[in-house]
Amino acid sequence: MDSQTLHNAEQALGHVFSDKALLLRALKHASQADSRVESNERLEFLGDSVLGLVICDYLYQIYPNSLEGELTKIKSNIVSRRTCADLATDLGLVEFLQLGKGMGARKELPQSLAAAVFESLIGALYLDAGLQVAREFILRQMRPLIDEVARLGHQDNFKSVLQQSLQRFGHANPVYLVVDESGPDHAKTFQVCVQIEDRRFAACWGNSKKQAEQQAALDALLVLGLARKDDDDDIAILDEDDVDQARLGHLIESASATD
Repeated sequence: MDSQTLHNAEQALGHVFSDKALLLRALKHASQADSRVESNERLEFLGDSVLGLVICDYLYQIYPNSLEGELTKIKSNIVSRRTCADLATDLGLVEFLQLGKGMGARKELPQSLAAAVFESLIGALYLDAGLQVAREFILRQMRPLIDEVARLGHQDNFKSVLQQSLQRFGHANPVYLVVDESGPDHAKTFQVCVQIEDRRFAACWGNSKKQAEQQAALDALLVLGLARKDDDDDIAILDEDDVDQARLGHLIESASATD
């Protein structure tokens, strides 16, 4: 890797390395290294732990009233392969990765590889400059994502939100019923509806039972006034004080209607 490429990588990271060898190793895929121990895999292992520590510490500090389960949901959504891969791609870090022959075009590389280079670079930052520099880099990238996930309040798990909301207001847990399925065994789709007490809500299709259940739960949340969709089609879960409990009870008791 030439000096200009190293300089460009440092610019993308916002840090000039004292030990350039760390940066080089963080950008060396196993297919390019003479042995796996000389690749970025060990730095990826370290970076994964540093990333988890920084995010957990940040969540603990800024959400003092959130329970363990709530913090875990936010963390699992943020510290994910998809998020790390997206950030690596947005920062252009994948372009600096040193690959061996036979790895194919960079645009076709697996998500796991992009996520790995993000974590290996965090490990390199930690070893080169300490936890504070690594923390600043991580939060610079992830703070807006954390704020958005916390604002929406659902982490895309609408089934969990629906069940918790119904329990909070004294209603029975939802039941998910497969009402139809279509397609061959290898590409089957499912239609699922939510039943709450005696009321069934509109059925939704999905490429898996889980996907159909999540969509059905989301639709029920919207109908019951437990969630709302904004102008950008983002879904936000309403706070307890913003829920019309009388209307909620009436909608659930309206067993003859189907929305």
